[in-house]
Amino acid sequence: MKILTKWLRAYLPGLPVDDAQLAEDLTLRGIAVEGIYDLGAGNGSLYEMDITTNRVDAMNHYGVAREVAAIYGLPLPTLSYALPEAKPGAKFDVKIEAEDACGRFTARVLRGVNIGESRNWFAGAEVATYFGLLEQKKISNAVDATNFAWLLMGQPTHAFDLDKIEGGIVVRRARKGEKLKTLDGIERTLDPEDLIVADHVKPLGLAGVMGGWDSMITPATKNVLVEAAWFDPMAVRRTARRHGLHTDASHRFERGADFNAGETASAIVTSILLANGGHIEGEFVDVRVPAIEARTAKRKPVALALSEVHRILGTTVDKEGITAETVEKVLGALGCGLKNQQVSALRASGLASQREDSEWQVTLPSWRLDIEREIDLIEEVARVYGYNRFANTLHAFGEGVKALPWAAAEAAVRATLRAAGFHEAIASTFCSAADAALAAPQPGLIVPLGNPLSEEAGVLRPSLVPGMLAMIAGNLHRDVSDVRLFELGTVFSGTTEKVEERPALAFGAAGTLPEQSTLHPARDLDFHDVKGVVEHVLSRFEMSSVYFDRFPAEAGLTPAWLHPYRSARIAAEGTTMGWFGQLHPREAAARKLKDVVLVGEIYLDRLYKLPIRKPAAREISRFQPVRRDFSLVLGAEVAWEKIDSAMQALAIPELVDWRARELFRDPKLGANEYALLLGVTFQAPDRTLRDDELQEWQAQVVEAVGKAGARLRG
Repeated sequence: MKILTKWLRAYLPGLPVDDAQLAEDLTLRGIAVEGIYDLGAGNGSLYEMDITTNRVDAMNHYGVAREVAAIYGLPLPTLSYALPEAKPGAKFDVKIEAEDACGRFTARVLRGVNIGESRNWFAGAEVATYFGLLEQKKISNAVDATNFAWLLMGQPTHAFDLDKIEGGIVVRRARKGEKLKTLDGIERTLDPEDLIVADHVKPLGLAGVMGGWDSMITPATKNVLVEAAWFDPMAVRRTARRHGLHTDASHRFERGADFNAGETASAIVTSILLANGGHIEGEFVDVRVPAIEARTAKRKPVALALSEVHRILGTTVDKEGITAETVEKVLGALGCGLKNQQVSALRASGLASQREDSEWQVTLPSWRLDIEREIDLIEEVARVYGYNRFANTLHAFGEGVKALPWAAAEAAVRATLRAAGFHEAIASTFCSAADAALAAPQPGLIVPLGNPLSEEAGVLRPSLVPGMLAMIAGNLHRDVSDVRLFELGTVFSGTTEKVEERPALAFGAAGTLPEQSTLHPARDLDFHDVKGVVEHVLSRFEMSSVYFDRFPAEAGLTPAWLHPYRSARIAAEGTTMGWFGQLHPREAAARKLKDVVLVGEIYLDRLYKLPIRKPAAREISRFQPVRRDFSLVLGAEVAWEKIDSAMQALAIPELVDWRARELFRDPKLGANEYALLLGVTFQAPDRTLRDDELQEWQAQVVEAVGKAGARLRG
């Protein structure tokens, strides 16, 4: 961004510093001057400035002049341009159909205009000097007028040949198949999502990006329609990116223009055009969308307390420090309105101290959409006051570091997954609306972003699964054959007014298990491997019941990202704790994944409600353990879980271990039966076991497994 100090001093003739000091002071306030070029006697300097994307209000001469006025406490004249009285005429028809993308559209009809070289307007010959120093080519009064408006105040405008407009103006989305030849001479096929300015018959221009060829101003133009509007940043950005365009207008609209700048910008352009002749016809048309105006120009006041300013900013080098007057002067100079009648009255009477706990209701300026909260106002006070004027001290802190309530539980989960061979990864907090709809546990509570960077990052993630799938796909597509990843992160649900956050865990795996022995050769990872990892994680918490189940595919209860027949629900303490299984073939195909991918998610906010299982150490018995094997026959419907529960229910202190040692099918058994060798170990910590005790316990084992559906093999 190029800024002329000569132009700045035209608004601030009492500026007390030279150009070099001014550049340093602006840079210290975040309006960075990266280069200073002397333009010769009487012309001042040219600043090459690096303005951050959130400060679109400073991407023009008047915006920088506002910053300078705030720094030095100088009065800044208001931009106002008197126009001749309009002649009677019909009101021009303007309609906003895309009310989500166009908040305001102003239009003014000019008749009898002479298109030609720009005459001396406003500051006389200085304007031609400004253009020359900025290397801004003078083309015609119509083009020069719109260029001058954005150089002066940052508001893009456009002038249409009125005689080429059929009917009136409609701001709408493009229709499929519509074509538009833009001012660069390229005919473009419009996308149905493109925001356009059209008449009642055809498109006239890409809204906020570039005008159309067929309605452009030519030397033959006699009647002009001057447009100054406010377009939604995201709508302009998407349209510009689709067509590969980046213009001065789109650069500003994409970053959030001033909702209230249109009327003044229109007056500037009108004054310049009328300098060559012509008149205004009909009333000024100003169409607004109340919903957008409420969130831009008419935002609710923000409460600000002087005590909070002192608490956040700390000690200053100056003995007086930041007073209530300092806050009012700084924020007032930046365009804020401060209401504090009671304290103002006390101060006027001399009863209020310099550091009283003043409080204000601050009305925010329409050109500073980056200011939203009290902390933003405090930052503005600190920035303009000067960061170099604060003492190099640290705030006192005596409470010590407090761990989050679930820190120990999170550490246990992390350690378990690392021990299982998983690597921790971190994905983006944002995802696309399509991914959110796929993975959200509660589809109706997805939180969209107000101004997303792209469609792929348009909502706050309601689940960690989309990010996990993206990371697994990224590894597999780069020939990483074995992938085991997990992420501990925050997911979001609710509405834009109230967002709820909760911790979650996602994990994913693909590839093979290495060879462990000749009896355990290398093989592909499968569902049961992931199930074992889940069981290890759950085993770190105390719970009385845990099981895995699944629902019929037609029930529609299984998450859409999971295979309906190769997945399971995790249930513990009567609550759904999460899901895991093989990725649905449809999703694998969409991500071009040929490998079997196993993925899952655990709702940690529910798991963290359970206490962590504390390891209990006990002395190893010095007495001989006794092992007994039971050859059982079970029906096909009897699962190991039932036998395991029956053994646990025996509650025999000396019963220290039981496990399935062999599982096999025997042709001699029934068609729906299988054989199981149950190994049981008894051991006492303080004595050698007697034979009569063992006989009694063996009988109890036989009885217990019998009730569970097993019988001793004959």
